[in-house]
Amino acid sequence: MSARLTRADGPAAGDHLLPTYKRRDVVFARGEGAWLEATDGRRFLDFGSGVAVNALGHAHPRLVATLTAQAGALWHVSNLFRIDGQERLAERLCAASFADRVFFANSGAEAMECAIKMARRYHWAAGAPERTRLITFEGAFHGRTLATLAAGGQAKYLEGFGEPVSGFDQVPFGNLSAVEAAIGPQTAGILVEPIQGEGGVRVLPGEALRALRALCDEHGLLLVLDEVQTGMGRTGRLFAHERAGIAPDVMALAKALGAGFPIGACLATERAARAMTLGSHGSTFGGNPLAMAVGNAVLDVVLEPGFLARVEEMSSRLRQGLAQLKDAFGDLVEEVRGEGLLLGLKTRVANTDLVDAAFAEGLIVIGAGDNVVRVLPPLIVAEGEASEGLARLEAALGRLRAARREDRP
Repeated sequence: MSARLTRADGPAAGDHLLPTYKRRDVVFARGEGAWLEATDGRRFLDFGSGVAVNALGHAHPRLVATLTAQAGALWHVSNLFRIDGQERLAERLCAASFADRVFFANSGAEAMECAIKMARRYHWAAGAPERTRLITFEGAFHGRTLATLAAGGQAKYLEGFGEPVSGFDQVPFGNLSAVEAAIGPQTAGILVEPIQGEGGVRVLPGEALRALRALCDEHGLLLVLDEVQTGMGRTGRLFAHERAGIAPDVMALAKALGAGFPIGACLATERAARAMTLGSHGSTFGGNPLAMAVGNAVLDVVLEPGFLARVEEMSSRLRQGLAQLKDAFGDLVEEVRGEGLLLGLKTRVANTDLVDAAFAEGLIVIGAGDNVVRVLPPLIVAEGEASEGLARLEAALGRLRAARREDRP
């Protein structure tokens, strides 16, 4: 028997977890709607939504009832058999989008892997196997697998993992001339987020999306959209690209599709998906009955008449409030960004300082690239909760201003 090294007083909390996250010393015991309660009784207004995941807040009654009922019936069967919930959700997603085909996975990174494979295999089946490269954009984040890290191209995430996976050509965000210059005989498609979430809530204008669609059509490329963070109502439309009046060939979804239950989905047109034939891709857990029951319930809610209009209404209220905070705290806040309920504050101080100050005020917000703080309330946030969130954010900014004054000689 091998000996184990232990402390005299036992291991500290979290000692056996891989230390890849800087975790706050708080444990949440329960949640309801936009609120979280910690084991020590503290209550927090959750304007992070699990990084844009909890679209319907915490413990949504319809999701709880749906998952409970499904858990009592059937948890898992292999994709070697038909799964009725999977067929139903795929049909509904296609009816609500540009797509004809859907592949279900468990995460956004897996959905993106499917999209990357699909873009390559499409050209392989068309007799151009050399066309394997995707044009991507600086500041992008597409996941944590080796391929999606390479697609994002951010050095801080690639460091230490050896030679990046080949097949990606990065250009500056939104630079259409650079995109056109990067197109070559090996180019398979263009991969882009309509709004870079992790990259700093940077919005790609509608005219830029339309131009990318035109370039793909002109050069026989596939337009691949990463809507893992923007999809399922986060921007006030079911999908963010709808604002531009275009349709992609392939699109990755996750996060809000399960509203907290792990689901990923790769949607595609019949043409783009035609090379994904028997045995070309697979997933053990993807599309299992539990996930599909939840996904269908989420879609029920998001597609209810007036739901997305209310997201737009709450977005307007929050944007106005954030703009007022920018005016009042111009020494701390540089810019308000985003669409729908994917909003961001570009700060003049370290964004982590504002995240910490907000947490001290009982408000959860999320940091992002480009020194931005993301404001991501659940899509069901109430008017009073929006006002409360703005008040707590104002108090957090007040904390920072006071601290800066104290630091001055």
